[in-house]
Amino acid sequence: MKSVLRLATVDPDERSRTVLKSMLVGVDTVWLEAECARYEVFMEVARQTLPDIAVVNLDSNPQRGLQLVGELARSQISCAILVVSSSQEGSLILQAMRNGAREFLNLPLQLEDFVAALDRLRVSLGGVGTEGASRSGTIVTVAGVSGGVGCTALAVNAGAALAIESENSPVIIDLDLTLGDADVWLDIIPEYTIKDIVESINRLDYGLLKRSLTRHSCGAFLLPRPIELEHAEMIRPDDLRRILSLLKATFSHLIIDVSKSFNRLDMAVMEVSDRVLLVTQLDLSCLRNVIRIMQLLDHYPLIKGKVEIIVNRVGLEDCDISLNKALETIGRSVYWQLPNDYSVMSGARNNGIPLAQFAPRAKLTKAISEMIHRLTAPVDPAGRPVDEPVKKRGGLFGLFAGR
Repeated sequence: MKSVLRLATVDPDERSRTVLKSMLVGVDTVWLEAECARYEVFMEVARQTLPDIAVVNLDSNPQRGLQLVGELARSQISCAILVVSSSQEGSLILQAMRNGAREFLNLPLQLEDFVAALDRLRVSLGGVGTEGASRSGTIVTVAGVSGGVGCTALAVNAGAALAIESENSPVIIDLDLTLGDADVWLDIIPEYTIKDIVESINRLDYGLLKRSLTRHSCGAFLLPRPIELEHAEMIRPDDLRRILSLLKATFSHLIIDVSKSFNRLDMAVMEVSDRVLLVTQLDLSCLRNVIRIMQLLDHYPLIKGKVEIIVNRVGLEDCDISLNKALETIGRSVYWQLPNDYSVMSGARNNGIPLAQFAPRAKLTKAISEMIHRLTAPVDPAGRPVDEPVKKRGGLFGLFAGR
């Protein structure tokens, strides 16, 4: 897992606190652990939450704020102090630094300056700077054009394939809130679900979030759907964005299995995703739905450029539609095709074991692994994976990759 900076802030002005919180939403390497409206009680808040960084706004009472900075610096709380103020008086800045502040930023905050200050503080706290930092977590959403096309199978096994590498910490999130069965694929009886996290959203921190996940023996984590059907209505887009923001800052990959209804939660997830996999099969009903769904997604600027079409179960004996005919029908390129291997896939599901453990040498296992690693690999300006030499791709599964 990656590290995430935990912040606590004190600011008697509700408006400026709201501005700071809005800015933090766009910074996925930090988490607002606590906020306080009174200088007098912030020391106790800091003792209870032990933040990495304390953000102190001086504007409401500069002298009391400066006193607090000194108290924090002299205390046993090992946190860096970032002071913010609309004042540009040199004497105020100097006094703040003398009292123990590591950084001083002028209000209104500029995102670039704020992130740069956080990065410097990360270094001073023993972390790494921007150039050496691990990449922000990658979000991949898996959506199907119809029920039974293999979305959950792909999401679960893609997560398991990523978990093989020790530096990865993938989380599989079941957002098919009514009929999801990712827990069945992994033979997990979870103690907590996403419903429990939402119930604690106002006091959510990364410790609580990690305790709410269940880890499979393959190394992947699972955040399952609610147990009771009526609890699906509890999940709101804003709560979901907050959960994903913290997960993205803490884990290497989020693989999200959404419903087939393309509801507001599904769309919210796709908007914050790095890639969206649209899974289909080579039959007329599925291909028709590909066209309809792509027409819908094209109306969402934050989604349309992220969608990749995945053709599953290529090679079915009773399939009358060729891949070339499918390409002609949908009028779009295919990113990847996965071979049909019903016996291997059904065996893995019935045993609750991902393909990476159940059949590591199977063609289907290798195809899923190659697809998800290529999909989530860092790329150079030309769009090639940075660790891949410039060469012509060959083989059946490379034929449509990267198109």
